[in-house]
Amino acid sequence: MIDHDRLFKELLSTFFVEFIELFLPDVIAYLEPDSVAFLDKEVFTDVTAGERYEADLLVQAQFRGELSCFLIHVENQAKAQANFGKRMFRYFARLSEKYDLPIYPVVVFSYDQPKLAAASQFHVEFPDFRVLEFNYRVIQLNRLNWRDYLGQANPVASALMAKMQIAPADRAKVKAQCLRLLVTLRLDPARMQLISGFVDTYLDLTESEEQAFQDELGRIELEEKERVMEIVTSWMRTGIEQGRREGIEEGIRLGKVSLVMRLLHRRLGELDAKLEARIGDLGVSQLDVLSEALLDFSTVEDLIYWLDSQDKRGLISIIWRQLKRKFGQLNPEVEAQVRGLELASLEELSEALLDFENVEDLKVWLRNRDVIR
Repeated sequence: MIDHDRLFKELLSTFFVEFIELFLPDVIAYLEPDSVAFLDKEVFTDVTAGERYEADLLVQAQFRGELSCFLIHVENQAKAQANFGKRMFRYFARLSEKYDLPIYPVVVFSYDQPKLAAASQFHVEFPDFRVLEFNYRVIQLNRLNWRDYLGQANPVASALMAKMQIAPADRAKVKAQCLRLLVTLRLDPARMQLISGFVDTYLDLTESEEQAFQDELGRIELEEKERVMEIVTSWMRTGIEQGRREGIEEGIRLGKVSLVMRLLHRRLGELDAKLEARIGDLGVSQLDVLSEALLDFSTVEDLIYWLDSQDKRGLISIIWRQLKRKFGQLNPEVEAQVRGLELASLEELSEALLDFENVEDLKVWLRNRDVIR
C-alpha cells in the first residue's frame, strides 16, 4: 500500500521553496527563503469523532525584509473527505492559539477522483448573519493539466506532473516527460532519487505502457536520453533486488508450509482442500507456532479450532482498532466483552460498528447478544 502522506511530506519538505514558487508565486514575493524553518509535527484529537490528526507540514518564515514571522500550514489530502474544510479550520484555530502568528493555510488534494472542484472555504452562518468565513488555498492536482508544467524548470513540477490530469493514453508520455524535465535540473543524486521514486510510484505502467514508454524515450534528445536511461536502469536494479528478496522470503514461507503439511498428514491423515488452503495462507510466524501446536492435536477439529483462533485474534485486533478510532479509549469491561465473542459474532460486529454513533450503541449491541448480564 502506498504511504501517500510520507511521499508527499518528503517531497514538499525537501523542495518547499520550489513548491511555493510553483503554486503560490504571490507568496514567494514576500517570503524570505533563507528563513524557512520546519516546526515539530502538531497532533490534534477530535474528541467528538474519536479521531487523532497530525498536521502534515508546518513552516515558519519571515516576511521579506522584516523581522516579523508567519506560518504556512500545508496539508496533503489523498482521498476526498466530507467536511474537510471544518478540519482545516480546527487546525487553523489551534495553531493560531498556540503560536499567535498569521497562518497561511494550503491544501494539496492529490486524489484521482472525484474531479469536481474541491471547496476552498468553511463557513458558519445563520439565515440573517454569517458568523465565520474561513478560506484556504487549494491545489487540486487532478484538475491541473500536466502539459502546462512541461516548461517549468522546477523539481516539484517534475514530480507532481505524475499526479495531474492525465489521459490514460498519455501515461507513458507523461512519465518520460517527468524524467526528461528532472534530468535538466542537475540535482544531486539523493534529490534525483526522491523525485524519480515519486514518479515511478504514481506512474506504475502496464506491460503495453512500458513499450510506449520506451518509444517515448527514443524521441528525447541524446544527452537527456542517456541520463534518463541511468534512472530507468537504477529502477530495474532496485526492482530486481526487491524481487530477489521477496522471492527468498516467499521460498522460506513455502518451505515451512510444506513441512507443516507433512507433519499434519502424518498426525491427522489427509486434510480437505479448504483446510489446506487456509494453512497455505499462513505467514511465517504463524507456521512456526503451528509446527509446535500440532504436536498436541488429536483430531482434525483441534486443527480447525487452532485456525479459527488465529482468525479470531486477527479480527479482534482489527475491530479493536476501529472502535478506539471511533470512540477513543474504552473501559476494560467492554474490552473483555468484545474479546469474549465467538468468531461469528465478531464478524457481525465488524459490520455493525459502522453504524454505531456512540459507545452506548456498542453496549446495546453486546447486551442483545446476552453478553452483558
